[in-house]
Amino acid sequence: MDIQTEKILILDFGSQTTQLIARRIREQKVYCEVHPYHLALAEIKAMAPQGIVLSGGPKSVYDADSPKSDPGLFELGVPVLGICYGAQLMTSQFGGRVEHAVKREFGKADLEVLNTEGLFAGLEPDRAKYQVWMSHGDRIEELPPDFLVSAVSEHSPQAAIRHESKPLVGVQFHPEVAHTLIGNDVIRNFLFGMCHCSPKWTMQSFVDANIAAIREKVGKDRVICALSGGVDSSVVASLINKAIGKQLFCIYVDNGLMRSGETESVLRFFREKTDLNVINIDARDYFLKQLTGVSNPEKKRKIIGHGFIKIFEEEAKKIDSAKYLAQGTLYPDVIESVSFVGDTVIKSHHNVGGLPDIMKLKLIEPLRDLFKDEVRLLGLELGLPEEAIYRQPFPGPGLAIRIIGEITEKRLAIIRQADVIVLEEMKRAGLYRQTWQSFAVLLPIQTVGVMGDERTYEHVVALRCVDSLDAMTADWSKLPYDLLGRISNRIINEVCGVNRVVYDISSKPPGTIEWE
Repeated sequence: MDIQTEKILILDFGSQTTQLIARRIREQKVYCEVHPYHLALAEIKAMAPQGIVLSGGPKSVYDADSPKSDPGLFELGVPVLGICYGAQLMTSQFGGRVEHAVKREFGKADLEVLNTEGLFAGLEPDRAKYQVWMSHGDRIEELPPDFLVSAVSEHSPQAAIRHESKPLVGVQFHPEVAHTLIGNDVIRNFLFGMCHCSPKWTMQSFVDANIAAIREKVGKDRVICALSGGVDSSVVASLINKAIGKQLFCIYVDNGLMRSGETESVLRFFREKTDLNVINIDARDYFLKQLTGVSNPEKKRKIIGHGFIKIFEEEAKKIDSAKYLAQGTLYPDVIESVSFVGDTVIKSHHNVGGLPDIMKLKLIEPLRDLFKDEVRLLGLELGLPEEAIYRQPFPGPGLAIRIIGEITEKRLAIIRQADVIVLEEMKRAGLYRQTWQSFAVLLPIQTVGVMGDERTYEHVVALRCVDSLDAMTADWSKLPYDLLGRISNRIINEVCGVNRVVYDISSKPPGTIEWE
């Protein structure tokens, strides 16, 4: 069931900022979806989008293996905005010429607007200049027939183009990036001026549409929900509970990889503060046995993912008419597990990586198209308390991916104690809510130290604290030195077996937030 009647379709050509395009559109309260560039024309027609955006990408349109969408989309009468590679593809498919630029443009550039209609409506006339963000090694050298130039930059004589009579526009710069100071103006002009969208997509509209969709899909059957106590699964459970009530059975699985006291606090919260039906499964021995001797991070994720599915299916057999499994899969999970261009996958996720192929249960993933901050807004809309909504994300595989290498009871004890200290100090400093995630990682190395005038040879703990909005990109948190010092001092003094603490100052990209 299509729960959105008005949408913008984004075709992804592999750009690192495609998700930013989606975010900027949703910030205008317009619903949008990201799909692969090769989406069939028939499917595009069936979606009946209000407008189409062609993203940027790493390829060159003149290469033999460059990704190309069906040119028939330009004949649908739907407004199309090409961004960077998307603009070059539009140029190429209409008979223009794109070549490797003699002088490439990366970073800030001054855009000189020649025409203040369409994308640049409302901006200053008379060849005004605005800061934009460029990222390209190719440029449009010759316009196709019936296209005009709307803006230029120092090294892009066709920095923005438009068709004389059709609703087709293209820009060489990236309006979705914050460094493009007129980016929101450009996006708003496309959405409301060209596509005639209405700012109707809100969390309340999302709730209403999904409740109706879930009721229609489930009917009189029952749903089991993988409940972890994290934000995602809590919101999923609350949303489905509003839709089908007692037809929902929530299953909490203690996999032995939780933080200190996590299981007790999660079960207490749901039993005391919600009306959810929660079943507790103690599977600690099962998971630890399955993970014995396993060091490869992908194998860990797969083992844990398959273990969850096995347990859920076993429990489903005990519940009459249980045919669906609900999961808190988010858009960042999907995009990191699936590549639209090439074969590159960043990492598999325990709830995304091919598991539906082995399942007898059918999946329900109502948050699959949402970013994390949108999920939090949805949780507040559903009436969940802030203590549940503003918890820092905790990975589905738990501490298994915060212990680099083999999982053992001893190593779990070390990381649990270190984790308690990190969270205590972050909360004491008033920085827990300001950071996206703050946690400890146990490294598979030992180093020489001196404690009590004696030589030690013990473990290293890495501290990872990042700032982010949606987990698609992240930067390391600039924590005060005295806070870092307290955390390090407490871990070394209170956690037996650790003599060194280091701080991870990598951003995402190139690194990921979790180490595995």
